[in-house]
Amino acid sequence: MKNTSNTSTVGKNKLEKAVPGRPVSASRTEMTELVLPQDSNILGNILGGRVMHLIDIAAAITAQRHCHRQTVTASVDHLDFLNPVRVGDLIVLEAQVNRAFHTSVEVGVDVFSEDSVSAIRKHTTTAFLTFVAVDETGKPVPVPPVLPKSSVEKRRYKEAGERRVLRIKTRKKNMRKAEN
Repeated sequence: MKNTSNTSTVGKNKLEKAVPGRPVSASRTEMTELVLPQDSNILGNILGGRVMHLIDIAAAITAQRHCHRQTVTASVDHLDFLNPVRVGDLIVLEAQVNRAFHTSVEVGVDVFSEDSVSAIRKHTTTAFLTFVAVDETGKPVPVPPVLPKSSVEKRRYKEAGERRVLRIKTRKKNMRKAEN
């Protein structure tokens, strides 16, 4: 039977312990950094790898805040860099848990450049990452459900389920390729 309540269960017997759901706001994370020359390419834009690193950190903090335990990155959806982040700009990352599954969570990260003088923000990229909660031995463990409240949180929740279906298909396809 599928659990549709605001709790998930931990354990394998009738004495399972209910894990209460958590609102998106409980784990929302914002990170801001000044882009310095050592973070940039020869054109004066932040390196894509540096952006990916910051995305992974912001998402990991968010996942761990939601799960209240260690989490590991399981996947990152593709990234499109829409606007550059220049040396001297601020890079702002806003992360939130979109949905929790059995042992994993999807975290969405929106990335912006911000001119620190004019305060103009430009959307740079959006990333979706999957994290798996693990115990002390590295084994996956159940995570608390997400309790979306706003219409935006509910939309993100629904879309996360749709993305998960695609991720599972892609993972199966990639596993078959790896076996050959």
